[in-house]
Amino acid sequence: MKALFGRKVSDLEELRELTRLAREAGQKGQNCRVKKEVVLDAETFDRFAKDFFIDWDFITELDGGMNKEGEILCIRVINQSTNEKILINNEGHTYSRYTAIED
Repeated sequence: MKALFGRKVSDLEELRELTRLAREAGQKGQNCRVKKEVVLDAETFDRFAKDFFIDWDFITELDGGMNKEGEILCIRVINQSTNEKILINNEGHTYSRYTAIED
């Protein structure tokens, strides 16, 4: 799978706009592989989506990075109510350092 990751994007609104601009510019994204999935209720997902810089218990220092095949390892965060999906590559941090919208 490919995804358009943004670095240090503050929230979902900004990520949507950056993703739109990247697609308009013809960017295709980077290869990635989901390492784990987290399903959040709508209220928690909303809090998560409003500030990607908050530390979350489900994001550990062992998540993220890259595998031997050059794929970005990421966490898939799913809104239980809407099925909206955000991909996170935290690069060893406990916040969403790199984020992407999964189509």
